[in-house]
Amino acid sequence: MLSNFIAPDSHDPRLNSKARYQMLVDGKSVDAASGKTIERVSPGHAGAVVGIWPEASADDVRLAIAAARRAFDTGPWPRMSGAERSRLMFKVADLILAHQEELALAESLEVGKPINQARGEIGFCADLWSYAAGQARALEGQSHNNIGDDRLGLVLREPVGVVGIITPWNFPFIIASERVPWAIGAGCTVVLKPSEFTSGTSIRMAELAREAGIPDGVFNVVTGYGDPAGQVLAEDPDIDMVAFTGSVRVGTKLGEIAARSVKRVGLELGGKGPQIVFADADLEAAADGIAYGVYHNAGQCCISGSRLLVEESVRDALMERLLEISRNVTFGDPLNEGTKIGAMISEAHAQKVHSYVEAGIASGAKLLLGGERVGREAGLYYAPTVFAGVTPDMSIAREEIFGPVLSTLTFKTADEAVAMANATEFGLSASVWSTNLERALQSIRRIRAGRCWINSVIDGTPEMPIGGYKKSGLGRELGRYGFDEYSQFKGVHVTLGRPAPWFG
Repeated sequence: MLSNFIAPDSHDPRLNSKARYQMLVDGKSVDAASGKTIERVSPGHAGAVVGIWPEASADDVRLAIAAARRAFDTGPWPRMSGAERSRLMFKVADLILAHQEELALAESLEVGKPINQARGEIGFCADLWSYAAGQARALEGQSHNNIGDDRLGLVLREPVGVVGIITPWNFPFIIASERVPWAIGAGCTVVLKPSEFTSGTSIRMAELAREAGIPDGVFNVVTGYGDPAGQVLAEDPDIDMVAFTGSVRVGTKLGEIAARSVKRVGLELGGKGPQIVFADADLEAAADGIAYGVYHNAGQCCISGSRLLVEESVRDALMERLLEISRNVTFGDPLNEGTKIGAMISEAHAQKVHSYVEAGIASGAKLLLGGERVGREAGLYYAPTVFAGVTPDMSIAREEIFGPVLSTLTFKTADEAVAMANATEFGLSASVWSTNLERALQSIRRIRAGRCWINSVIDGTPEMPIGGYKKSGLGRELGRYGFDEYSQFKGVHVTLGRPAPWFG
């Protein structure tokens, strides 16, 4: 057993909660009509059931859609002033903070992420809700007073309608909080379908919104599998927009289904984020950031910096420090306060990650560290893994592994680094490490990715938009741009006085 592996404590009393949840539809807590449920076993604690929630059928989801439709068409929410919506959304933010420890524990147990990380994420989500609440009363359209003495132009901002939001398992509370507050802040109503692996905290979010006074039917949560529960959101004509976060494969399928009814679609899909390190970079800071970028959430992160592109002259020095961090970073028990890397989400996913490692070895890449599963009797853990000698044609350089696996490539010039960074079907994120600000900015400007950092990685704030280029997605979330995603814009031409006659 590796010395930096923290074995889970099977006797931890926090494993005994076996929390039971109900869906939230039209302000009421309900089970699936069939009575079927889904049991979640903690990926970090073998055999420990940590959550039970309903398995929704297509009919269950349609009831939620109908509730959201009524709430939008005849309910008070879209007709409230921005100030009224803002006041209630601020209450949700306060309640999230009041329940931070409860929510962090559930998130840690369901996802397998370190409790410290989960705690920080819940606090960040309260900030997301607070930002959206403040902006909800500042949304505006435009007026055009220069189109003629007898004409006035108005651009009215209106909510897009009923929004179906489908979120993945890796950051369930964050990703819901990056979408729901913006959608309802714009005046929309929502049906949220979280992953069947990690539904508990999404249900609690909706319950806290109900407690805050968000009207019935505005924020509904249904739980179950993508087929049928998620698919109905793309198919149903009463849904005006679908926002999906997840794989390219599923996102493409949902987009095809939604296109049949000309439904608006927002997609945040896969990534293969490059981390470019120039020779003039602060190598100590870069090594620490690279490790965080690839190991954060056990690498199960769409903006993971999983491709290291390092200038050849400093490769050895950087790798020495990076390997030292990788050998000593603590991984294992999610409930241990000292853990930095937690568990993989499922057995199937752990096997998939390992298959990529085996493919890398078979293609000639040099495995410097890791490449193995650890503590299999206790949970789903994968050791921090580093490859060198990777070439751009290898699968570990091109495809999203979604695990704690770093692929290292080298370059000699800035042009070569940018070309390598762009040599992928993805364009979600990128980092550049350099003390030369001009070089860093010029490189970032040429990289086709929607979420970029200079001398940091996986940083974020509610004010800044997120989203992808190429196959990484469509649309933007967060910031003021996020409200445009959930808004319609209506042009109104007003004639002042009597118009000139057309006939006569």
